[in-house]
Amino acid sequence: MAEFVYRCTECQRTYSREDVRYLCPECGKTYHPGIPLKGVLEAVFDYEAIHAKFNQARPDWNLFCAVEPEFHPPLAVGSTPLTPANKLGAELGLANLWVKNDGLNPSGSLKDRASFLVVAEAMRLGEKRIVAASTGNAASALAAVCASTDREALIFVPEKAPKAKLVQMVLYGARVIPVKGTYDDAFRLSLEYTDQRGGLNRNTAYHPLTIEGKKTAGLEIWAQLGFQVPDAILVSVGDGVIIAGLHKAFVDLQRAGLIDRLPRLICVQAATSDAIHKYIQTGQYEDAENPTTRADSISVSCPSNAHWARRAVLETNGCSILVSDGEILEAQAQMARTTGIFGEPAAATAAAGLVKLQQSPARLSATDCIVILATGHGLKDVEAPLARISIPAAIEPELDAVIE
Repeated sequence: MAEFVYRCTECQRTYSREDVRYLCPECGKTYHPGIPLKGVLEAVFDYEAIHAKFNQARPDWNLFCAVEPEFHPPLAVGSTPLTPANKLGAELGLANLWVKNDGLNPSGSLKDRASFLVVAEAMRLGEKRIVAASTGNAASALAAVCASTDREALIFVPEKAPKAKLVQMVLYGARVIPVKGTYDDAFRLSLEYTDQRGGLNRNTAYHPLTIEGKKTAGLEIWAQLGFQVPDAILVSVGDGVIIAGLHKAFVDLQRAGLIDRLPRLICVQAATSDAIHKYIQTGQYEDAENPTTRADSISVSCPSNAHWARRAVLETNGCSILVSDGEILEAQAQMARTTGIFGEPAAATAAAGLVKLQQSPARLSATDCIVILATGHGLKDVEAPLARISIPAAIEPELDAVIE
């Protein structure tokens, strides 16, 4: 582990890891549930030391980690494959397309990365209970990682969370509390709980180590491409923490003098859950009015990390794009058919954004190195694709019936 301090992304004040736990004590004073988080903290490392110690032949990723290895849970998280998507690339006119398949994490989503690091921090602090609000994946991830340790997961989820994700949470042994309302309601309730009853709150961006955990996907992409920076990464965006994590990964690498440029980060949102897209386009923040979408994992009215997500796109000369539920489900089928990767609707949202982008004047170059980040496994929500496909009827067990 490298030495680090927390720095506020707004006022730039710095704090030791023992002095803060969630938001900047100054900027966070004005935060209240119902607005994007204020005073989100980032871990700032000794980048000169990282540069001196990092060896590509034997990369020590603990140099970029904010929790000591002795506190890491035993569950194997990360190291997911980066797969060449040649067939899909051919259909889109792209010669160097890849899919980072984070649906192969233990609980089936990228959220395992954030939960892993927050549970590690709970182990370091001696906290026995970790609390989270989630539409499903973050909760499943927290429940899975806690199940591998002696920590307790307390989960607040919207009552309409997909059953497959609820099944995961319960089987992992979490205490699950369905909330009659939205993700935003669950988020508020979880903050009230930890404020009054204690425990470590894992909510995305509210706890800075969620961003640190998710950045590991970006570090892996860099290494898996032969320590080369891709030209663009397409990211499905809900609350804005995954895209911020990718941004943090490449900023850390650049600060350490290991790369000389950042990849373009392309934000893809469901057309109804569009708060960050509108913020990028106009510079004025407004909640999404009706964020209901089949891509439940990115359905959010008030994205917690809107400010950093917008900065991630602007600082990397990226862009944002909206896709409909129909485009998402079509891309889900196309990605499965051409790559063998079955992503849930939220994971396929990034692929849908690439399809749409390539049909526009802003299309990416045919020779660009492009990565689609597939954030969750399709078995998380099989009801969504069932709305567009039909299962063949059974036949008699005779060859003539097969031929007919």
